[in-house]
This record gives sequence, structure tokens and C-alpha cells, in this order.
Amino acid sequence: MKKVLIFAGLCLVVAAAAVTGVVLSRDQDRVATVAGHDVTRDELVFHMRLLAPTVENQIRNQYHVGGTVSWTARYGGQTGLSRLSAAALDQIRTDKTTLILAREQGIEVAVDYDDFLNEMAAENKRRADAVAKGQVVYGVTEFTPDEYYSHRLTEIKTELQKRLPLSVSDAEVKAAFEADRDAWSANATTYTYSQLVVPITAGLQKRVAAAKRLADVAARETGAKLTKATWSLGGLSSHDQDLAAVLGKLAPGQISAPVAGTGQVTYYQLDGRSVDEAAALTAYAGRIRQALIEQKFDQDLQHRVDGSAIKVDTAAVNAITPEDVQ
Repeated sequence: MKKVLIFAGLCLVVAAAAVTGVVLSRDQDRVATVAGHDVTRDELVFHMRLLAPTVENQIRNQYHVGGTVSWTARYGGQTGLSRLSAAALDQIRTDKTTLILAREQGIEVAVDYDDFLNEMAAENKRRADAVAKGQVVYGVTEFTPDEYYSHRLTEIKTELQKRLPLSVSDAEVKAAFEADRDAWSANATTYTYSQLVVPITAGLQKRVAAAKRLADVAARETGAKLTKATWSLGGLSSHDQDLAAVLGKLAPGQISAPVAGTGQVTYYQLDGRSVDEAAALTAYAGRIRQALIEQKFDQDLQHRVDGSAIKVDTAAVNAITPEDVQ
């Protein structure tokens, strides 16, 4: 079995950590334990640095901070730094729980932060050696710690979703499709519409707004050209995107706002919309199934996280300064 050495991943969760104030031994620079696994000071600082932009943004939005967020200032009774360390501990709790689950499923993973750094160094050396030999290297030629961190967690979660009993039935797929039918049916929808191209004249917009149909406008506007067409979203051209933006917002019989051109405007009227639901379900079943599997995985993982034990050396955590995080 291929040995996978992985520390943890980047999942920007900023809920306050459910921690206890139990003081632990400071052996090996330990600041906390999660389910019996050590959390080192360097590990916590690493997480805090990763989460700093997100926590800053949340403080800015929640407390209407117009300028720079200060880590030493208090927001809602807590300093910015204490909010950041709580978010980092919460993230570490989730990550280590994920890795413990991976071990239970027969995936060899390392929980220690040092092992994560060692593996990243080995991977970067392998890539550098390959480049030196003129070999093709896919992706980056050298990972930064945060890049490798996210990369490896994505791999382990993907593998876990394959190994865990997270099967999704056809009935569940169909129910999810029907619950959000419009979102899944875009590529299987056919529109019939009328298009009116008409020279710009005084009062034109009011006359169009007063009309029930574009055909009525075309009959009395000099130089007006009315055409009818059928269209289905099938391409990525600018014309396809423009039609999707206009027709997708119209109800049958409704006339669009004017689309400006040079000396003329174009109006669209949705005459009808039909959806081949069988085709839509067939086209999107795979994506819906995967989304449901990921949802089940997240729910199961959160249940395990909620039941995991975390103990924190509060003095060690409080000894971390804003300068350490910068």
C-alpha cells in the first residue's frame, strides 16, 4: 500500500473551538492534544497564519471595522488574536479527526506536523530532480507549505469518500434533482422566442412596455424586424451567454428590457420553454450523486468532530503573539 504522509488540510471553518482549559505538559512544545495526538506550537501558528485573512474579514464584517483589524483589540469581548487561535484550534480538531478516520480505513497517514513538512520537502525534491532531468512535472514544480497542505487533504478526502459506505441511491439522486429542478435543467431546456430589432425613436420604450406582444410593436414601428427562433444552451459563445442571460430570466409571454445596439435596440419575448427532464436527469445524475456523497461525508465527519476530545494548554496558546502570526 502506498504510504501517504499527510498532516492536515485547509478548510476555513471559524467557529469557536470547543476546548477545555486543562493545562498540559509543555513537552516537545505541545500546546494541545486532539484525541490523544499532540498539537505543537508551530502547528498552531501555521494554522493561525492560514486563517488570518478569513478571521480578519469576519471581524471586519461582523463588527463594522473600517480600517485595519488589530489582533490586540477586543471585538465582542475577545481579542482578535484569541478569535484567531480558537479558529485554528477548531480547524486542527477537524483535520486530525479526518486523519484518524483515514487510519481506520486503512490509509497510512501521519498526524504530526513535522512529518507533513518532511513529506513536502521530499515531494519538492522529487519534482526538482525531475525538472533537472528534463521530465514532465504536472502542476507546480515546488509546493509552498499551504499549497501542499491543501493538496494533500484534498487527496485524502477523495480517497475516504471512495472507501467509506457513502452510497447514494437512484431515488436520492432523483429527489435531489427534483428539489432544485431549475438549477439542474439548464442544458436540457429549449426556448422558443421572438426577437425584435427596431430603430431607436422617441417614446419607443414606453410603446413597447404598453404592448402585449412584440408582434404588435413590429406592426407599427418603421424599420422594425421581427423574427422567431428556437434555442437551447449548447455553447459557450458570447451569443449563447447573452441569450441565456436574457431568456433565462423571462416568464412565458414576458418581454425583456431593451438590449442596446448602434442606432437600434433589440427586445426579446419568451414564447415558450420546455425541459427534457429525462435528458437533464441523465446528464446531471453523476454530478448530483457526487454532491450527495460529499454531503454525507461532511455530515459524518462533523459528527465525529463533535465527539472528539480536545485539551488545550491555555497558557501556551496565550503566549503566542501577533508578531508570531505575521
